[in-house]
Amino acid sequence: MNKFIILVALFAVAAADSYKAAEYAPKYETPKYEEVTYAPQPYSFGYDVQDKESYNDFDHAEKSDSYGVTGSYRVALPDGRTQIVTYKADKDGYTADVKFEGEAKYPEYKEAEYKPAAYPAPAYKAPEYKAPAYPKY
Repeated sequence: MNKFIILVALFAVAAADSYKAAEYAPKYETPKYEEVTYAPQPYSFGYDVQDKESYNDFDHAEKSDSYGVTGSYRVALPDGRTQIVTYKADKDGYTADVKFEGEAKYPEYKEAEYKPAAYPAPAYKAPEYKAPAYPKY
């Protein structure tokens, strides 16, 4: 039995010495990033929303000539006014002109009257307590 264990140990040592790690390593090349640029394209769009049920009322229009963008939008505000923004964006920056149409209307403030809650009388009889009797010494 000893010879068998020695033989297995020698075989294990010989196998360990003959083991060779892989000589190659996986190569990973980082992808080359190339920035894609497109020539400016002129465009134009616009939309308008008027929904009486949800009180939405706004529109937006914009156009570009490849060198700058001009546009405007209009929004109905909750106070009854309409906000109108006309803007221009080009190589010099962004410029906006904001105007309001109409006059702000707010509901008149009315102080709420305090009315105490009407609670029914309790339906149970309050317990009766007797005065404690103390013994005399």
